[in-house]
Amino acid sequence: MTSSLTTPGLSPAGIDTYTVDLPHGIRLSCRAAGERGRPVLVFLHGFPEAAFAWDALLRHFSKPEHGGYRCIAPNLRGFEHSSAPADPALYRAKHLVADIAALIAIESPGARLAALVAHDWGGAVAWNLANQKPELIERLVIINSPHPGTFLRELQKPKQQDHSAYMNFLIRPDAEQLLAQDDFRRLWEFFTNMGAGAERFGWLTDAVKAQYRAVWSLGLTGGCNYYRASPLRPPRPEDPAAAAITLPREMLTVNLPTLVVWGMQDTALPPELIEGLDDYLPQLKLVKVDDATHWIVHEQPELIAKEIGAFLLSKK
Repeated sequence: MTSSLTTPGLSPAGIDTYTVDLPHGIRLSCRAAGERGRPVLVFLHGFPEAAFAWDALLRHFSKPEHGGYRCIAPNLRGFEHSSAPADPALYRAKHLVADIAALIAIESPGARLAALVAHDWGGAVAWNLANQKPELIERLVIINSPHPGTFLRELQKPKQQDHSAYMNFLIRPDAEQLLAQDDFRRLWEFFTNMGAGAERFGWLTDAVKAQYRAVWSLGLTGGCNYYRASPLRPPRPEDPAAAAITLPREMLTVNLPTLVVWGMQDTALPPELIEGLDDYLPQLKLVKVDDATHWIVHEQPELIAKEIGAFLLSKK
């Protein structure tokens, strides 16, 4: 697949890099495109990625013909050059939400975000932020990141427990060392084993691999700490995990216009996770993409850009 939005290689033109010091002592390294003072889009990455995963969309939506937005992708705490506290408890949702809320206050002073766009773990942060601080955001875009209500529901079942078994590998005390072995072999398998999207679409080029190696070489503990901090993972004999969790309805409803785009060939997060979403999202637009995996942002960037662009222009 050829695309004008193909994920770029190292140091792409049109991307600024800088750091933001948050009032509560966390520093986030960021990537951005577009003029300051324009309406802001914020993009949140997942694991095992980093902010550079959004470069193509940052450039796209910063162009005048696509809205001329100020587009910002922070590296979440624990990733790349952002602050990486050692204590796994400091990666609980309340801390991650506080980071992005503070970033929004700095980058979009006095104005709501035009949209918060998120994938994977970034989506977990975005779901919580949209629930807790909807006044900061006009619109929410989620890409293959399960809503906490449907995820908890499915984690009670053997099928999703099996699909999510890798989460309990990532909480092992030696997970970082194992992930780094053999030129990060297990991390490359995250891309090739979640529906073979990297192989079918050819997006994982040598230049993109070099970006991943550069980020992973900075350390993997922060990324693993997201899993260590979260109870939303399969139970183990010594740890009930999700089996011991209940979430009240008021923690699950998002009263914002919300676009959910779902690659239906995601083998870690299968389609059952989008069943019943409208029970939590009264303003839901759901787009199912049959020929896409968990890595749809890389596989079909033009489709993602088209869906987000149309959503931004749609009536509230």
